[in-house]
Amino acid sequence: MTHIVLYTLISVIIVSLISLVGIFFLLLKKDLLNKTLLFMVSLSAGSLFGGAFIHLLPEAIAVRGFTLPISLSILGGILVFFVIEKAIHWRHCHIPTSHSHPHHLATMNLIGDGVHNFIDGLIIAAGYIVSPAVGVAATIAVILHEVPQEISDFGVLLYSGLSKAKALFFNFLSASIAIAGALIGLIIGTRSELFALLILPFAAGGFLYIAGSDLIPELHKNCVGKDNIMHFLALVLGIAIMLLLKLFA
Repeated sequence: MTHIVLYTLISVIIVSLISLVGIFFLLLKKDLLNKTLLFMVSLSAGSLFGGAFIHLLPEAIAVRGFTLPISLSILGGILVFFVIEKAIHWRHCHIPTSHSHPHHLATMNLIGDGVHNFIDGLIIAAGYIVSPAVGVAATIAVILHEVPQEISDFGVLLYSGLSKAKALFFNFLSASIAIAGALIGLIIGTRSELFALLILPFAAGGFLYIAGSDLIPELHKNCVGKDNIMHFLALVLGIAIMLLLKLFA
């Protein structure tokens, strides 16, 4: 049990520190930043699809099969992320804000990001409770997704009028909520086997929603010949990372 707690806490701390990557927003030119972000978006989409289909769902159905509760949990993950976006008017966008690409206010962004990070913590904890390989897979998928998200969030906070220091601080504070999610996940998961069985398909639904409704559409907005090839290769690379982890972990 000790190693599960240790691995989980290390993972969510790393995920929280990813929020500081926003500082690189200041160091890159806009064109280079957008290309880098779109590569990361493609890689993230592949890792989320791979994490859902190669790790989370197989583990979820291994014990009791593909039952109705599993199906409902997957749909629950999709619906929860849909409701989060609708209820607080927050879109999980991955392109820096600008006058031509406006975002919502900083408060809405921080609240939405905090809720999302809390769920990430639950997912990572549940993954490690099932097995180290599933925990690592969930962590990698979350990290690859966090990089473009956090750069975008940093841009939103700057655009909303916060100073660079305050933007980094509040973004890190929001990201740190993943630690609370992980601790609660560990407490519940170690006392209830049902929690791990249901949170994995729930996480898979969330991963599929993010990859399918937020990331892939973002890539379709940038349909240039060479970029399309890069996006496809990065998508395949994200899936390959999850597959290799499955084969050799």
